[in-house]
Amino acid sequence: MLPPQRIAITGASGLIGSALVGHLKSEGHTVQRLVRRKSSAPDEISWDPNSGIVDLASLEGVNAVIHLAGAGVGDHRWTSKYRGEILNSRLLGTTAISNAVAQVKPQTFISASAIGFYGETGNRAVTETDRSGDDFLSAVCREWEGAADLATGVRTVKIRTGLVLDPTGGALGRMLPLFKFGIGGKLGSGRQWWSWITLHDHIRAIAHLLESKIEGPVNLTSPNPVTNQEFTSALARALHRPALLPVPGFALKLALAGFSTEILGSKRVIPQALTDDGFHFDYPHVISALAELVE
Repeated sequence: MLPPQRIAITGASGLIGSALVGHLKSEGHTVQRLVRRKSSAPDEISWDPNSGIVDLASLEGVNAVIHLAGAGVGDHRWTSKYRGEILNSRLLGTTAISNAVAQVKPQTFISASAIGFYGETGNRAVTETDRSGDDFLSAVCREWEGAADLATGVRTVKIRTGLVLDPTGGALGRMLPLFKFGIGGKLGSGRQWWSWITLHDHIRAIAHLLESKIEGPVNLTSPNPVTNQEFTSALARALHRPALLPVPGFALKLALAGFSTEILGSKRVIPQALTDDGFHFDYPHVISALAELVE
């Protein structure tokens, strides 16, 4: 186990960030949250991602910085304005924190990215060595990861996160009420691959990366991606409900606009770097993962 560290986190109030803060504190670490206002507590550090200002004095002496902040890709319709917010929230925030990391020189910098980096993969399995795609989110991820590279002289890990499963939020949180009432089903054709990970294993993986010597991109997904039809069938089975009402692709496109490409698109992503580094998943299979989560 990693000896007690002082760890700074952006995006600490989000689904992943709040769970990570609790986990790290339970392991005996001191956690400081970067907040977008004047700090008002000993565990807060002030920063402004838009202006690039970070309280460097308060950041001095941290052992690791974990950067999770960024506008949610599934929170709004992808208007041209919101596309700009998706990109700018990542580019400006990551540039600000990377420049700060380059100055205070912690041992480790872990910066968020996403499996959107790979674009549409169809049935082809991809690992960290595969090229990026050519759609909007692929371009966002390339610039996002490029900004993380500004943290020169520090071991930098770029975590390409898949679909994070937890009943309290994210995609699963939105799907559960529908499936509990028996009105869930596959999305579109159901043949598209979903690369998922439980929140539990995601947090464990980040903790593992704090101790590891890995650098560069790391896929945070289960080693066993599934098709959407397999996922929705497993969820219905876990809830003892039918999954008889598929949602046609055109309806998703009307409801979600640009984000529908992420729901209907196929990403078959393998966490090669993590497994090669000896990380073991507590929930590698979707059937047992969903059965546990819905309880």
